[in-house]
This record gives sequence, C-alpha cells and structure tokens, in this order.
Amino acid sequence: MNKKTFSILVPIYYNELNIPHTVPRLQALEKLIPDYNLEFVFVDDGSKDNSLKLLLEQQKNDSRIKVIKLSKNYGSMQAIQAGLNYVTGDCVGIISADLQDPPELFQKMINTWENGKKIVMATRSDREESFSQKLFSNTYYYLMDKFAIKGYPKGGFDFVLIDQQVVEELVLISEKNTNIMSLIFSLGHEQEFIPYVRQERKHGKSRWTLSKKIKLFVDSFVSFSYAPIRFMTAIGFTVALLSFLYAFFIVIAYISGLVEVQGWTSIVALITLLQGLTMMMFGIIGEYLWRILDETRKKPGYIVDEVYE
Repeated sequence: MNKKTFSILVPIYYNELNIPHTVPRLQALEKLIPDYNLEFVFVDDGSKDNSLKLLLEQQKNDSRIKVIKLSKNYGSMQAIQAGLNYVTGDCVGIISADLQDPPELFQKMINTWENGKKIVMATRSDREESFSQKLFSNTYYYLMDKFAIKGYPKGGFDFVLIDQQVVEELVLISEKNTNIMSLIFSLGHEQEFIPYVRQERKHGKSRWTLSKKIKLFVDSFVSFSYAPIRFMTAIGFTVALLSFLYAFFIVIAYISGLVEVQGWTSIVALITLLQGLTMMMFGIIGEYLWRILDETRKKPGYIVDEVYE
C-alpha cells in the first residue's frame, strides 16, 4: 500500500536561532504519523541572517527538505503563497518557524482531515504573550468577524492543515495584498477547529512589527469587507444631515433675532472638519484603487530566486 504524503510548509524570516530546534521537531513527526511520507518545504523570505545557510546544512542530511529562496522580503503571506507552488502532499500543513504552535498537533489535524474536513484550523484559545499583543490580536479578529467574514475564529489562526484541492485553488487565485488565512477560511470548504494555547516564543526575536500588523489589517479589510466603503457613505450622510440642520438652525435663529451671524471661527472649524473627512475618504478609496491597479498590472507578488531540492 502506497503511503500518502504530508507536506509541511514553513515561511522563514530571520529564524537562524529557531531552525536548529524547529527542523528536528518537525522530523520527529514521522514517529507520530508513520503512515505518511513527510515533505518539508521552507521558504526563505529574504532573510539576511544565516537562516538559508542553516537550512541547506539540514538539507544535506535529509532529502525530504526543499528550500525556496525568494529574491527579497515579501512578507509571510506571499512566502506561503510561493511555497504552495512547490508542495506535493495529499494534504499540507502550514506552521511558523518559531515553535509557538506545537507541531505535534498535526497528528490530530490529519485525523480530522481523514474524516473528510478539507480545512483544519488550529485556533488560539489563549496565548502566552504580552497584554498589548493580545489586545491587538483580539481586536483585529473581533473586527474581522464583525465587519468582514462572519464566523471568523475569535482567537484567529495561522496554523492550519489544508487538502490538496484547497492548495490548487489558492495557487490558481494567487491574489496579492491579501491575508491568505482569511482567504482559506472564505473558500467555504468543510472546516474543523482545534483549540490550543499559543506558546511563548523561546528563541529569537519576532519580526512581526507594527507596520506589518497595520498592513495586514488594511489588506484584510480591503480584501474581504465592504465596511470601509459603507463607513464612508454613513459618515458622508451624517455630516451632510448635520450640516443641513446646523444651517437651518442658524437661519431660523438669525430671523428670530436670537443670535447674530458670527464670523470666521465656526466657518474655519467646519471647513477643517469637512476637509479632514474628505481626505480620509480619498485615502480609503485610494487603497481600493491601488489594489485594482496592482492586480491589473500582473506584477508577480513574489520572485523565486532559487530552489534547492
């Protein structure tokens, strides 16, 4: 009987301190899931440390390891998208290199996949992280559920197992400037949630900066929600209504002799307010237009510099 193949896809960015611990722990999965052939696909997302060198050293001792080197840093979502083109498994697990997500959970995820679920998400019931990190994450996922994708897991996920069919669909879509995890969730296939506690990072420093978090936030809402456009419509209607009521009040008050029409203070305040709202709305529209332009130019979301097999 031929064994099925389980591919594990890992984006790598400045993970030289993690790799000596991550690779052996992934390799140890062969004891937990002996009925599967393992394939390891690491995508070096433009790291400037020794991550690539360490991966190639690991590859010398394990022919199951593939290393995909991108030409520069494109972000973890694009690194995952690149790696999906090189996996060959019947099912594919996606996991970070920092070991905050326990690889051993793949055993349970595979069992769930074997029962017919094409998407198995390990969702965070809690996290061993700082208050500020928890606050940002919980707020982001709450807003995603409220305004973008109904039913989105409250704790979020980026530790997932997907069927080969889902991989083919993601490769075909190949969307830029998006959150690939939200894209996986939105495809509509049968799903299963497995809760776990995200562990504290023990090696290296996170490169998940504030600017990257903001980009993910913007990408997610522009890609999966009409809320920003509807927000602009609501604000525009509200401001127009208040402006009309204010003007009506001023006219009635002036005719009644209750107040004198005053000069520049109120005019300048209103102009400043309206101009600020206008610029904000232009900015939101610009985000949508930029993504339309970026997609129509057919510029690739990433460039693969070299493949080591």
